[in-house]
Amino acid sequence: MMLSGGLLGLVIGAVLGLTGAGGGIFAVPALVFGLGMDMRAAAPMALMAVGSAAMLGALQGLRQGLVRYKAAIVLATAGTITAPLGIRLAHWLPSRWLNLIFVAVMLVVAYRMFMSSRGVQNDGELPLMQSGICKVSKETGRFIWNPRTVTTLGGIGVVSGLFTGMLGIGGGFIIVPALGYFSELRMHSIVATSLLVIALLSVVTVFIASEQGLSLTAATWAFSAAALAGMAGARLLVPKISSMVLQRIFAIACVVVAAMMLTRNIG
Repeated sequence: MMLSGGLLGLVIGAVLGLTGAGGGIFAVPALVFGLGMDMRAAAPMALMAVGSAAMLGALQGLRQGLVRYKAAIVLATAGTITAPLGIRLAHWLPSRWLNLIFVAVMLVVAYRMFMSSRGVQNDGELPLMQSGICKVSKETGRFIWNPRTVTTLGGIGVVSGLFTGMLGIGGGFIIVPALGYFSELRMHSIVATSLLVIALLSVVTVFIASEQGLSLTAATWAFSAAALAGMAGARLLVPKISSMVLQRIFAIACVVVAAMMLTRNIG
């Protein structure tokens, strides 16, 4: 069991390190299929592993000056308001409905990833359709703070927190595209900031779940430790991998896993 957890953790950490998103998207199905967990138990355990790996990536981003830490604090603070509600919804909704919501999320993520991959620019950056609501200073690369910026980032955090609590996902797949659209940040900064928010939200959600009786097994600790190793290795590979290839592989994997989850739900 520990070996299986470790191997799964390596894969999940690598996915998170390469994309800044998707760790929870694959971590929950990995725990469900690989370790035979119920989805309600898998969600907080996936968050523990993903959150630990995300913190490692966020620290690397902080050293490189890529993380917009004030924005991350606003996003995470707003998310902590709705994360408890998401946990309650997870216990209230039948497992079948949770699985169906999860499948729908994976298909949406797959579509977004594939469409993004079709427009990768020559420098490897994904072109961002930006609304320009959250302005960024051209001199410092940091946000220009005003009520619209705070409100917009807070709204993104609220939605992210709800999905984090309910499904054990919601950090990367919501924050990355939302920051890409509403802000003028470059993708490298968006990914690094997203990782810090994921880490902070994961800590809060796992703490709440532990207060409600979550127990951590040896396989869970192996899963988390391996996710850290996968994250560290993947961050070294990021500059060497084509964004288009990475995005399309991710999209295909999402569709495959969604199909597996749907088959399990029907069965």
